Amino acid sequence: MLGGGQSPLGESFNEEGDGIIFFQGCTDFGNRFPTIRKFTTKPTRFAKRGDILLSVRAPVGTINIANEDCCIGRGLAALNSKDNCIAYLFGVMENLKQVFDRRNVSGTTFGSITKDDLFSLQVVKPEKQILTLYNNTITPAFEMQNKIESENQTLSKLRDWLLPMLMNGQITVN
Repeated sequence: MLGGGQSPLGESFNEEGDGIIFFQGCTDFGNRFPTIRKFTTKPTRFAKRGDILLSVRAPVGTINIANEDCCIGRGLAALNSKDNCIAYLFGVMENLKQVFDRRNVSGTTFGSITKDDLFSLQVVKPEKQILTLYNNTITPAFEMQNKIESENQTLSKLRDWLLPMLMNGQITVN
């Protein structure tokens, strides 16, 4: 499934945590999960926790995973798996990112990609039995990668909070 974003009205944006998390585009993307910067009180399009967020405007093809339910802007699309095989879909999207990158290098720049453009790309979809077997094998490693990245984000926030206090002498380490 693919759901494209539609940006809420600008006056609904805030950084105080009022409303629902809002991601406009890939500028919010981290290594695996987006960084929360903005919120909106008038959400228009949604992504659910675990959906793959795809950048549909330059640079096209960059992906992250929604680690919380959120609102997405017009620069993003939310993808999920009808077969509940998100780890396989994530791998497919990583491969497509390489395709987009190669096209960008060769001079065929994508300013944006539509749902029809994305669905026109040829992708191998294994039989259900093979897809299930693959997913059962890969999912533990995929979930471990998600857990490690989530812990890294938490540690980065802690570092960013503690470091200024260490530098100005508010706290010390014995």
